[in-house]
Amino acid sequence: MTVASALVGFAAVAVLLTIVPGLDSALILRSALTRSKTYAFSTALGIQAGTLVWGAAAGVGATAVLATSETAYRILSLLGACYLVWMGVSLLVSSVRRHTVTEQKPPVPKGGVWRGASAGLLTNLLNPKVGVFYLATIPQFMVSGIPPLVMGVLLALVHCALGMVWSTFLVLGGSALRARLRSASFVRWVDRVTGGVLIAFGARLALNAR
Repeated sequence: MTVASALVGFAAVAVLLTIVPGLDSALILRSALTRSKTYAFSTALGIQAGTLVWGAAAGVGATAVLATSETAYRILSLLGACYLVWMGVSLLVSSVRRHTVTEQKPPVPKGGVWRGASAGLLTNLLNPKVGVFYLATIPQFMVSGIPPLVMGVLLALVHCALGMVWSTFLVLGGSALRARLRSASFVRWVDRVTGGVLIAFGARLALNAR
């Protein structure tokens, strides 16, 4: 297997994971619908940074811990579940607090691009299923003569490129919809739906860790 064939083969697998609706897509879409393009893109970049970390970890075999250690998998799953539930509850609470805001002027959410990037990064890193995916796929695309760490990062970069293309569609589509629905009630509705989705993801992750 050559480097080129390995990258193409991995891209075919990664594109399916990228376009399937999931937590990352929900987080990016919510950012685009309720904040700004800059904030949404920073969230996407944070997610891709997490992907690079997972790729490097898979390359050196660090993610094997998740497969061989049930305790490690449970701890990471529970941490991820708590983080998702906390995010979901925070969105629900903020949507209730916005109830008194006038419909003519939607509220301006707090936080800058670094907050969006950190949210994307933590969401990705605290999702053990991403690590398991990399553990299962990346070893199959290793190339003889290429250091595992380098190959892991190269494969992760392919995934990042695909992820940013998909994220761009989400951000542009969400921003266009936000421009048409400039109201406080719309922002509250998006926060409530996204908060519910995050809590559901967190609950499922916690149950799977049992």
